[in-house]
Amino acid sequence: MRGKPLVGRSVVVTRPAHQAQVFARLVSGAGGRAILFPAIEICDIEDPGPFVRLVDRLDEFDLAIFVSPNAVERAMGLIRGRRAFPPRLRVATVGGGSVRALERFGITGVLAPQGRFDSEALADLPELAAMSGRRVVIFRGAGGRDLLGELLRSRGAAVEYAECYRRVRPNIDSAPLLLAWSRKGVDAITVTSSESLRNFAEMIGPAGRERLLKTPVFVPHPRIAEAAHGLQVRRVIVTGPGDEGMLAGLVAYFGAQR
Repeated sequence: MRGKPLVGRSVVVTRPAHQAQVFARLVSGAGGRAILFPAIEICDIEDPGPFVRLVDRLDEFDLAIFVSPNAVERAMGLIRGRRAFPPRLRVATVGGGSVRALERFGITGVLAPQGRFDSEALADLPELAAMSGRRVVIFRGAGGRDLLGELLRSRGAAVEYAECYRRVRPNIDSAPLLLAWSRKGVDAITVTSSESLRNFAEMIGPAGRERLLKTPVFVPHPRIAEAAHGLQVRRVIVTGPGDEGMLAGLVAYFGAQR
């Protein structure tokens, strides 16, 4: 149907519940049905003490890096409840969603890569090439990747991590999803992180994993595609970044089948 390229298609959305609504509306606007099945949940850190103590020292840093929109929302909410964000502190992040989240907190002039949105792309920016003597704080979830911090340390920076949230696997009944799947009511799975993919595979159990292997999985980054291939998923489609990139990938894939 013209203007409704996803009509008749059901798309599972695995991103956290509080972040799924915008993409779900895009899927619906394209004629599809969004099935919300969050495979990751964002929770408060268990011990906020280390984070609070670091926030009290924010004026000591030259650069603050936020690794995701979740890092922005959680960190800035906690920071604003305690103090003003230092006006001279340079801010960097990895993607457009995080830039927009920072703008909502009044932080502009954010350093961010264009075209490719990951830690490697941020580290490739010329502004981060010479880091000797600079102090960097990285706002992230508990147990996040160390790659960016290690790269900056290799360039002479002093790096500290500010962990401001936890990622946990939700406790959700998968029976309704599995029933829909058995009735051919699932046409695609969208996944935005390797961790949510692993959680999803655990949450749907052995019967669901058999179906997962045969269902197209749409991901925004080659690293997540590698994780999907590691689970033996047969059809993995790497889309552009963000909600718009994911939607465009779905439209192109299913449009080619008409």
